[in-house]
Amino acid sequence: MLRRIARNLGCCAGAALAIVAPATAQTWVGGADVSWVSQQEQAGQSFYSSTGVKTDPFVLLKNDQITAVRLRVWVNPKTGWSDGKDVLYKAKRAAAQGQAIMIDFHYSDDFADPGKQVIPAAWTDHSVAGLARQVYAHTHDTLNYLKSNGVTVRWVQVGNEINSGMLLPVGSSNNFATLATFINNGYDATKAVFPNASVIVHLANGYDDATFLWFFDGLKGAGGKWDMTGMSHYPSVTNWTNRNVAVAKTMNDVAARYAKPVMVVETGMPWDQATTSQSMIRDLIARNKNVPNGRGAGVFYWEPQASPDYKDRAGAAGYTLGALDHSGKFTVALEPF
Repeated sequence: MLRRIARNLGCCAGAALAIVAPATAQTWVGGADVSWVSQQEQAGQSFYSSTGVKTDPFVLLKNDQITAVRLRVWVNPKTGWSDGKDVLYKAKRAAAQGQAIMIDFHYSDDFADPGKQVIPAAWTDHSVAGLARQVYAHTHDTLNYLKSNGVTVRWVQVGNEINSGMLLPVGSSNNFATLATFINNGYDATKAVFPNASVIVHLANGYDDATFLWFFDGLKGAGGKWDMTGMSHYPSVTNWTNRNVAVAKTMNDVAARYAKPVMVVETGMPWDQATTSQSMIRDLIARNKNVPNGRGAGVFYWEPQASPDYKDRAGAAGYTLGALDHSGKFTVALEPF
């Protein structure tokens, strides 16, 4: 997601035809990744209701029918943000609002994405066996820490946008046997703490059906284990109608091919194109709910509470794909939830 920061996108898009979504067999969730929220608040960011009342952002999101939150975990972040303690603080606030919890393991000390999957500095044993042990221990210990402090986790992401693999160069997707070893250690560690949690494997670029089929065919062939397929979806204001059609094809194809639910775990559009974003999100939600056999599991907005005025965060200053306006109020982009 870092490569999307401060992206200057276009300003217009046509409306898509509405899709009638059938009822799904499982409970569908509308969620949001809010991993920046504690850092924003410490920097002085406040959040307001539509009537201008200063309000807890978790309450505001709950009022917008955001029923789940996603929280990233880094191994040893230099700033301390997104470590276990910070994640617990946010998870407890979400749980107090009745929101379900997704934990997103990056297996790095900072952001991981297709172009950046850096082995944590403290993980000095770069053998496959050594890194596999670290994945298991980090996953198990983090989840057990949350559990011992009263937090129940419903979904666990083993890796973040791992198109190129994880823990590079060792866990490259050019070698699915090794990558599956890492994923399976995260899977097994999750089930040891939360047997009923769904383990998600997450790729970027949900519009790229061919890459999804290549990746998950390779992972399945290597004995990789996962319960749900996750994807990122960041269309522009000018191409979103076509990209929503494409992401729907990917969702339908992977759900049918692997017989697993599919979830959009990241999406977003420019905060100042809120009406267009609203149309895109409404259409995306409908398409996810329309995945056959009830396998559309949900849609998560990535950092909707990010403010265009928030400057106190190296690497995130000027992030424009949130859903908060200059007054600290959420935009109409969240209304489809």
